[in-house]
Amino acid sequence: MPQIELVLAGGPGFSQGSTEHRYMLNVALTPTGELDPEAWQADPAVWPAERVWAGDRRPGDVQFDPDTGWWISIHRTPEDVADPESAPLQSPIRGAGPFRPGEYVTLRERDGKEYAYRVVSVT
Repeated sequence: MPQIELVLAGGPGFSQGSTEHRYMLNVALTPTGELDPEAWQADPAVWPAERVWAGDRRPGDVQFDPDTGWWISIHRTPEDVADPESAPLQSPIRGAGPFRPGEYVTLRERDGKEYAYRVVSVT
């Protein structure tokens, strides 16, 4: 499975983007470079993801629902679980492809704001 690296290209508070804010996704892609729902449904293993937000590294996984689409689910820490008011650690993916260097996708972060991420590598 290819690994995709997304780097923050812009969003609230980040008009110039930030290389300190990124996602790494291990996913299957269709021949046109889009996330492959058939491969996800057929794969018994989770598709791993990692969120790096200003030095805070969090593991997670890529999820799919035919009705709601793709999202990245980030594993909760003990601090998240202890705070019942904390926002869900899920980032819906808008514009889920094609995943090619130079393309953009939008993720809604846990603060409810949407951020643009640029695909910097697919290896």
